[in-house]
Amino acid sequence: MTLNLTPDELLSTTRAVRKRLDLSRPVPRELIEECVDLATQAPTGRNRQRWHFLIITDRDQRRIVADIFRRALATGGGQPVNDRDLRRMNAHPGSMERIYDGLRHLYDNIHRVPAFVIPAVEGRTDRASVLDQSMTWGSILPAVWSFMLAARARGLGTVWTTAQGPRERELAKALGVPYDEVMLAAFIPLAYTIGTDFKPARRIPRDEVLHWNHW
Repeated sequence: MTLNLTPDELLSTTRAVRKRLDLSRPVPRELIEECVDLATQAPTGRNRQRWHFLIITDRDQRRIVADIFRRALATGGGQPVNDRDLRRMNAHPGSMERIYDGLRHLYDNIHRVPAFVIPAVEGRTDRASVLDQSMTWGSILPAVWSFMLAARARGLGTVWTTAQGPRERELAKALGVPYDEVMLAAFIPLAYTIGTDFKPARRIPRDEVLHWNHW
């Protein structure tokens, strides 16, 4: 099934789906392969095509990965938010409460998600310059977003998480990934959605983010 969405609708309604993932319905392999084929049409630095997509559907393997996901979330991590972050995060009352509620639901049910997508890229940026970081991340992020758009067009839901970060080495070992050579870029649950009627998110005003000719 392909949804009848205009390009603008596809771009504005590809949401982070947590509570509305259908945990009872397997995702056909051919649909995931179609999404990967579209993802790898994205731009890639120097045409090096260093992207990889690990798809986890085996029940036992999903249990192992789900356990790592939960323990990674418990460690927290990341830079603390500042006052400007907090203002933007809470610009629309109730939005963060809904996000946290969805995250709790995902935490409780992550082992039931029918497929995990773990995008990876060859080359590590742990202590790299901004230039090298931008070249590496710029060669995987467009592909992953294309995957998520392709999934949405097929009635599938995704949510970009960085839960792999605190336990990336452990996850890489569990999946047979050569940690010293390959970075796990994200951890993306994938499932059919319960309903397909997603709406654009409420964001801060354009004037706060658009800059003409100077900051």
